[in-house]
Amino acid sequence: MDALRRTGVTIRKAGPGDAVAGVTPRLVALPETTGEVAALLRVSAEHDLAVVPAGEGTKLGWGAPPERCDLLIDTCCLTLDGRSTVEHAPGDLVVRVSAGVPAATLASLPGPSGLRQELALDTPLPGGTVGGTLATAIAGPRRLRYGTARDLLIGATVVLADGTIATSGGRVVKNVAGYDLGKLFCGSYGTLGVITEAIFRLHPVPTARRWIVATLPSPAAPGAGGGPDATAGPRALVAGLVTGLASSQAEPSAIELDWPAPHGDLTLAVLVEGRAAEERALPLRDLIGGHILGDGAHVSDRPPPWWNTLPGEEVLLELRFPPAEAGDALRAVAARGLPARVRGSVASGVLHVAPPPALGGPELSAFVSSVRDDLGRLGGGVIVLAVPPEPGRTVERWGPVGALPLMRRIKERFDPGRRMSPGRFAGGI
Repeated sequence: MDALRRTGVTIRKAGPGDAVAGVTPRLVALPETTGEVAALLRVSAEHDLAVVPAGEGTKLGWGAPPERCDLLIDTCCLTLDGRSTVEHAPGDLVVRVSAGVPAATLASLPGPSGLRQELALDTPLPGGTVGGTLATAIAGPRRLRYGTARDLLIGATVVLADGTIATSGGRVVKNVAGYDLGKLFCGSYGTLGVITEAIFRLHPVPTARRWIVATLPSPAAPGAGGGPDATAGPRALVAGLVTGLASSQAEPSAIELDWPAPHGDLTLAVLVEGRAAEERALPLRDLIGGHILGDGAHVSDRPPPWWNTLPGEEVLLELRFPPAEAGDALRAVAARGLPARVRGSVASGVLHVAPPPALGGPELSAFVSSVRDDLGRLGGGVIVLAVPPEPGRTVERWGPVGALPLMRRIKERFDPGRRMSPGRFAGGI
């Protein structure tokens, strides 16, 4: 479109690789500054073009397909000032970055006296950008200690649907409309505007890391062998262990599991970081070993191979539940009898489940519905993050959303013309 090209932004035709949850846009724009993003959105508003922001595209298949998609805004070339993409203030433990920067870039930054600093946010999808991480609110194992991107974000610059640039910067976290912009945009799937810059609080890189790894019986098994919790069964064993580990004075940074449900053994891994990590890991090893048979738990300076990875890509569910209900959440998956890979942060109440990719729509829908019912009784829920187009037609992706009326009002406030990623979010927002 000539009006878009007159902005001076590089525009190209879209191809199959630019598809958003199966919907291919007409054009792709590659802006280099926040001002250029604003110009693109002003033209899009004038011509009623639907816009979807994107980073590396690692999560473009997540969420519902957009109702329409005229323009994809690729953040790969965004800068802070026309040149740099990262502005690091090591003395303040703060970093300002453009949204297109790979999140992995912030895993190690120089600090005073040779000490390294990091954004203490694990990203389980390699290649994901800062903007995509914020837009989908994905977080990895260390969310237990450091929180999610929403907790580590202290400022953001966004461009709204009409081209307005809004900033909540540094230690000032309220914008002119009274909204905490950064936190509001986290997990919004691009439905409120385009994130162009982010400011994060950093942490010193830990001097040492140790992982305690152990194999536990399947939570679907009828009973556990040995240990003081044997009569309670593996489900109670898992729940009891998670509670004991999370409350330990060793202060673990993460408590993760990997489980080929419903009948495989479960692998539990616990991360301890910082000074005297080895010494602090030993009581956790003994705590786990006192509850299981066999060789018990072992301490390693390397994570297990599955650490900070998702269990699948084609079909992916996210389960949320009160951490105290971890055992029952696992049982809800096992009760269906369907082979599925389960992985995630049990102590944070977040698990990712990958059912077989070849599962048909009705079978997947029944699985999601039944697990959602069980978790609903526990105070939790299920979100379908990714699903192929055909089975996706019959699957309810979001389930009940209590805050939906409020979310609709916010959408109306920020994007009354429904041009930003229309239909991608819960309730068709």
